[in-house]
Amino acid sequence: MSAAPKRLTTSAMIASLAAPGQRTKPAPFGHALVELAASRPEVVGLSADLSKYTDLHIFAKAYPERFYQMGMAEQLLMSAAAGLAREGALPFATTYAVFASRRAYDFICLAIAEEKLNVKIVCALPGLTTGYGPSHQATEDIAIFRGMPNLTIVDPCDALEIEQAVPAIAAHQGPVYMRLLRGNVPLVLDEYGYKFELGKAAMLRDGPDVLVISTGFMTMRALEAATLLEADSIKIAVLHVATIKPLDEARILAEAAKPGRLVVVAENHSIIGG
Repeated sequence: MSAAPKRLTTSAMIASLAAPGQRTKPAPFGHALVELAASRPEVVGLSADLSKYTDLHIFAKAYPERFYQMGMAEQLLMSAAAGLAREGALPFATTYAVFASRRAYDFICLAIAEEKLNVKIVCALPGLTTGYGPSHQATEDIAIFRGMPNLTIVDPCDALEIEQAVPAIAAHQGPVYMRLLRGNVPLVLDEYGYKFELGKAAMLRDGPDVLVISTGFMTMRALEAATLLEADSIKIAVLHVATIKPLDEARILAEAAKPGRLVVVAENHSIIGG
């Protein structure tokens, strides 16, 4: 009788994305925001009763006078962020991806995106990264937000990219939605000399047999698969697409057009609208 398959390790709020023994960094978003705020006094943080679970508590401890706890009211969270942006602040508003995309859609669209306000919406539990079920699984957040005008969308892979993306999206003038991995986040991309560039895809490794076009933590999985399949002499290229909107269509089409390669897309999202 075969052994039962090992179940995915989960906590109350998030599944474990790190393999046993994999390198991680704690709360990269929170620490990156604290570092940014040291030179940008206009940076403020807001959360809808989830600062601990979006790593914003790091910022709140460092800058309590610049932190706003809005309670479990995502519509109010986004409206307040819009108001702060109008007064010259640079708000980073955090909640779960499912709450931002479903509960606060109208407020984000009308108060932030349509007005091109400089609000950064950073949301944990993107896609299938929680054991809490459909109420907390944001499997359609990218589809929902892609249709909003003026909104840039970023899906980082690991701790390094989160650290690099925070100052990059702060430097971008306009609204941004960024998916967030929180807690002890795997560290992968430093091995590839990676540097985040808003709006640009990056070839992490090349190969003639298969091209995997991936985003978010699925790039981590693609790199793991590529390493394993090398033992079978299958050489896989991994094109990491951290910016979903605007999409680097030119680079994607150029790589996909190369002859002789199977093309696979890997994303943490529904196949509809991802």
